[in-house]
Amino acid sequence: MQIRSNCNTYFRYLMTKISPKLTINTLFRLCHHRKPNLKNPQTLDEKIQWMKLNYYKDNELVEKCADKWRVREYVKDCGLRHILNDVIAIYEDPNEINWDELPEKFVLKWNFGNGGNVVCTNKSCLNIFQAIENLKRFKKIKFHLLAAEPQYNIDKKLLICEKFIDTEDGLPPADYKFYCFNGEAKYVLCCIGRAENQKPSFYFFDKQWQLQRLNKQGKNAPDDFSVPKPDGIEHLFDYAEILSKPFPFVRADFYLEQGKCYFGELTFTPSGGFDYGRLPESDLLLGSFVNLPNNK
Repeated sequence: MQIRSNCNTYFRYLMTKISPKLTINTLFRLCHHRKPNLKNPQTLDEKIQWMKLNYYKDNELVEKCADKWRVREYVKDCGLRHILNDVIAIYEDPNEINWDELPEKFVLKWNFGNGGNVVCTNKSCLNIFQAIENLKRFKKIKFHLLAAEPQYNIDKKLLICEKFIDTEDGLPPADYKFYCFNGEAKYVLCCIGRAENQKPSFYFFDKQWQLQRLNKQGKNAPDDFSVPKPDGIEHLFDYAEILSKPFPFVRADFYLEQGKCYFGELTFTPSGGFDYGRLPESDLLLGSFVNLPNNK
């Protein structure tokens, strides 16, 4: 199911301008087949919707940390400069890119929203014209209106060119997504089996690296299912808790390659708060960990 395909983009923009709550109710029904409880939210997705309406808007720290460029300053302020990936260049428009000056491998990403990245592993094979068109198209998306995510209403859209993280097998680096509640990183969602032309699987683990059957793939895993504990994962739990301390809920994303940690981003609304892949009982469990701030 693709939430984005269920409603016309411009209609969703209009809905959010009229009432963010209207957009939330509409998309939530499409995802969960019921109306969200916004007066007394219980599940994680319901609490994310509540925070969209009551906590994220005009929250300077949330807006700063949702910005993939400005969040770097926050990471430095937390004493974690050493986990930031190297930035090669910053642009305001894809037409500014001097492709000849870029290395053979790099990653281009906008500082707002999710997706739309250009991952280049061989510049000589890159379709530059297509890359520019894709980046321009992505820049036009109004994520703060698309799914009523106010933290993405970023004034200055920037295109960040980062160093490509090389791996031994040549595949993208392993990424780990930490679900953090009021400064505690309870679970990490990790990607298993990522390879070319292969659909990856996602599993939750706790701090003791025990499988947590919180999603469909985890629930259906064999009784003896196990994954080798990654070297350095305990440091990522520590970093996630440092970065998530001020927030009722945030997902802290990192890369880990040969024991070296790289910061990815802070995500306040995973899947826009419309995660249809999470088990209903898990949605309720995760929601129980979120202590909502006082309604402003």
